[in-house]
Amino acid sequence: MAAGEIVAVCISKDRGQLKDEIPEGRFIENFGIENDGHGGDWDRQVSLLAAEDIHWAVEKYDLKVKPGDFAENIITKDINLASLPIGARIQVGSEAILEVTQFGKEAHESIVTRTLGVSLIPDVGVFARVVKGGPVRAGDAIEVLEGV
Repeated sequence: MAAGEIVAVCISKDRGQLKDEIPEGRFIENFGIENDGHGGDWDRQVSLLAAEDIHWAVEKYDLKVKPGDFAENIITKDINLASLPIGARIQVGSEAILEVTQFGKEAHESIVTRTLGVSLIPDVGVFARVVKGGPVRAGDAIEVLEGV
């Protein structure tokens, strides 16, 4: 499978907030992203959202958004996240490795739905845990290593 690209890396200090784009995220093994409120010992340490899905929502709902507005940690492009099975391992950047743990989540009223009127992560978001840490920034490659 060909490599895709990281479009943006985003964090928020606490849960329940929109995220802000950062120049580089430090991914920490068995935790998530340094300084992100979703980090910890659980299966949803990192959330991924495809740029193609964001573009679809922008067109459909006439939205104006910036990276992090859907509360995603990583925006990807040119990689079919929906085709990855649970347990698939993906390399992000030159060092970090994530393991896919979940697709979507139960929809609920959130800062995203209150701000934008629509949320994508419940339907098309992908969650992962960090199995190997490292730096990740926009422009880095994202590539499936195993599990497909």
